[in-house]
Amino acid sequence: MHLGRKTAHRKSMLANMACSLIEHKRINTTVTKAKALKQFIEPLVTKSKNDTTHNRRLAFSALRDKTAVTELFRNISDKIGDRPGGYTRIIKLGNRLGDNAAMAMIELVDFNEVYETNKTEKKKPRRSRAKKVAETSEAPVAEATPESETPAEATETETKKED
Repeated sequence: MHLGRKTAHRKSMLANMACSLIEHKRINTTVTKAKALKQFIEPLVTKSKNDTTHNRRLAFSALRDKTAVTELFRNISDKIGDRPGGYTRIIKLGNRLGDNAAMAMIELVDFNEVYETNKTEKKKPRRSRAKKVAETSEAPVAEATPESETPAEATETETKKED
């Protein structure tokens, strides 16, 4: 995609957008720029999985920012180490008011807290209202079975008492 720019301007723009994405983990831009940025940054993130001097130099030649390269190889590569690909997500936001351009948010997938699910956290079972209503309707009954007995055991003990 040429994005209506000459080669040097386009490369500089993509490098700046990639540095902003690495720093802020999500940025808002137009849909076409987001798609171009996705093609630009995904190979760099793949290179960051293997932390070698050669890969760092390749990333630096594309990004031209030392802090972004450091962030990419330290923090981002740790989070996406087991992911086989698809490191970014593009979410369409609608049209811009000024020129009606289609806008989108591009973000790094593993850094979004909304979609993140903690597998270590165990959910508590939800209580239904039916039990509470049933307990309140059974409360006035004079005879109550012990809580340790199941209904089947309760009927057996009642038949034994009658004998």
